[in-house]
Amino acid sequence: MAYRELIKSFARICDYMREFYVYGFKSRDEYSAKSARSYDNERRRIESWLGDRMAFRQDAAGKIVFLSVDSRQIPHNPLYKAFKAKSFTNKDITLHFYILDILADGRALSCREIVDRINDGYLSRFSGTFSLDESTVRKKLKEYEGLGLLRAEKNGREVLYRRTDGGPFPLNSWSDALAFYSEEDPMGVVGSFLLDKLDNDSDVFRFKHHYILHALDSDILCQLLQAIDGRRSVELTARNLRNGYGYRRTVCPLKIYVSTQSGRQYLLGYYYRGRRMAFFRLDAVKKVTINGEEKLYDTYLEYQTQFDRHLWGVSAGAGHSLDHIEMTVRVDPGEDFIVQRLEREKRHGTVEILDDRTCRFTADVYDASELLPWLRTFIGRIVELKCSDPMVTDTFHEDLRRMSALYGGGGDAVQ
Repeated sequence: MAYRELIKSFARICDYMREFYVYGFKSRDEYSAKSARSYDNERRRIESWLGDRMAFRQDAAGKIVFLSVDSRQIPHNPLYKAFKAKSFTNKDITLHFYILDILADGRALSCREIVDRINDGYLSRFSGTFSLDESTVRKKLKEYEGLGLLRAEKNGREVLYRRTDGGPFPLNSWSDALAFYSEEDPMGVVGSFLLDKLDNDSDVFRFKHHYILHALDSDILCQLLQAIDGRRSVELTARNLRNGYGYRRTVCPLKIYVSTQSGRQYLLGYYYRGRRMAFFRLDAVKKVTINGEEKLYDTYLEYQTQFDRHLWGVSAGAGHSLDHIEMTVRVDPGEDFIVQRLEREKRHGTVEILDDRTCRFTADVYDASELLPWLRTFIGRIVELKCSDPMVTDTFHEDLRRMSALYGGGGDAVQ
């Protein structure tokens, strides 16, 4: 039987893609979540989509496989291909064309009427055992209503369905906008599907910092955005990324945060049981169940606004206590861009001009250690660094000592 790359469960294939290419490729012997046969099948399927992005390296342990992407060479995220490889049963395909054909004249029909027309106008012309019962057709009608392909209308106790076809939309004129949106927006997969409808899609953009892995979170993100828009609570089925432990949390989803350093996406929500604000990495969430409307949504949203005032990243530290940090930076003549950069990147901090050669950045944050990567980018200009958490300054100075030992040389120490 010929190998088929199509899939039914997108959640399952996302798990494999993360295990193979995000968290570090595992060999057939190292992967224990499924059987060796499943490992081979899923790896073959993924490689059929990403074959031109695969790379191999030999070392003492054997052949190492990894994903190799040069953002200068690709205009579109290759991981979107996973969304476009969904399989369908024979009944799925049959019902798709029959239903849309029956409703093509714009009339609204009930499920019973649609079933009768399928049996009388289509299936009666074939000899075979293929049959469709009313419950199967009803499920497909509800599915298409959810997808926006059909619109349901109440007529007494009866539900009628009609197509939602709109007029032609000139997508070609949006080619460049869709090309940019598909790569830069967290829900860029929508733009990727629209690009597929164009006669000639745009490849005018290349991205220096191109975070492609968020594509695997698109399904989860879409459901969370729906819950936020409807002001509803959700139950998250998630997995600890360190030990693999599964857990569930019921939260009120409030905001989506996207890291500008790693491209990772996080949900900030009110965790009911813990009675606190909490972050959840989207790539750790396996399933989202949308619950009823949250009556106190505005209250929790105000909590989020207050909580955000002292966030630097996605860590709230221990007990939500605040760390005070100050960095004095030297600005030489003609280097106004340093002050401009501080103003642009200060987030919830403040920038104070001390004199014509120095300025000071100040912030009160939950976890000052999150600033360390950013602080290091000012090495060579820092005159003084102070923090209420001594671990932060100790780590910073230890990094400088290790760097000096590695590369040699001296230089003035930061106070």
